[in-house]
Amino acid sequence: MSMYVNCSIAEAKNLSEFKGVFILGEQRDGKIQAVTFELLTWGRGIADDLGCELACVLLGDEIENLDEVILRGADKVFFIQDPIFKNFLTQPYSNAITRLVNEEKPEVIIAGATTTGRTVMPLVAAKTNTGLTADCTELTVDPDTKLLLQTRPAIGGNIMATIKTPDTRPQMATVRPRSAKQSPVDTSRTGQIIVKNYAGATTMTVEKFLEFIIDTTQAVSIEEADIIIAGGKGMKNAAGFKLIEELAELMGAAVGATRDAVELGWSTYPHQVGLSGKTVSPKLIIAAGIAGKIQFLAGMQTSDVIVAINKDPEAQIFKVADFGIVGDVFEVMPMLIETVKKIKASA
Repeated sequence: MSMYVNCSIAEAKNLSEFKGVFILGEQRDGKIQAVTFELLTWGRGIADDLGCELACVLLGDEIENLDEVILRGADKVFFIQDPIFKNFLTQPYSNAITRLVNEEKPEVIIAGATTTGRTVMPLVAAKTNTGLTADCTELTVDPDTKLLLQTRPAIGGNIMATIKTPDTRPQMATVRPRSAKQSPVDTSRTGQIIVKNYAGATTMTVEKFLEFIIDTTQAVSIEEADIIIAGGKGMKNAAGFKLIEELAELMGAAVGATRDAVELGWSTYPHQVGLSGKTVSPKLIIAAGIAGKIQFLAGMQTSDVIVAINKDPEAQIFKVADFGIVGDVFEVMPMLIETVKKIKASA
């Protein structure tokens, strides 16, 4: 089910002044993060539909391989350079991005629904007096109006709302990480790298970066994992869900879970896949005992290979699966576990 919503701000703007698409790239320790290349996929498609340029905005002190952003789809890179931008700080980041937006007047700005994007984009939207659609799962362009169509879950994930911003610019959205594949490298591409230096009030802040603490609660993060073994309500109970964990351990995979499995206490929220959890895009996901509600499917449908195990041949999960096993998970899963054990033993 879907619905359309118009989002507008009272102050009128000359919309013809706004051209181009911006994506907000991310770096850590001078290395461009993978979400940047996913955003380039979204941005390139939107820019092509609008017939305009795509620019990537990056903030930092020293950043490696800026040329790669051009090779992966950007026409321009705006590198806002200052030691204050080495680590993410809310006020300097939002001030600098707002200043660039006021100078360049992009029509569309897209960021990842990451800690950085979710924090800085609302501030930029407020400073530029425009709207923001958060946590989108799909971004397209209306072929008639050329407006950005921003689709996100609403009402607890029971419907998908498509939001338009007809009266103000920029049109701004954050999009879920792993909701698109990383853009490929094209060595024939050329573009501009433009360095911006904003001193004075733009970089002033009372904030101070202390340290970055790595999450060590998961051996393998589901967002970064190449292989995920996911279980749903069909695993029946916590004891049944242990089969998911056992196969994941044998395969060096991450454990995934549906919202139902988490709410029943069989797994924890960091393992939840779906609209209300994490969006994942592994090379392989095995979905066992999962019917395939839209909340789950939207969080994993960009996976390279999807294997589904369900005793119901009409289950929705089979509509997105590359390989389907129609059978009782409590018969199939032990067979998979024993097979993997034999393969590992022989190796």
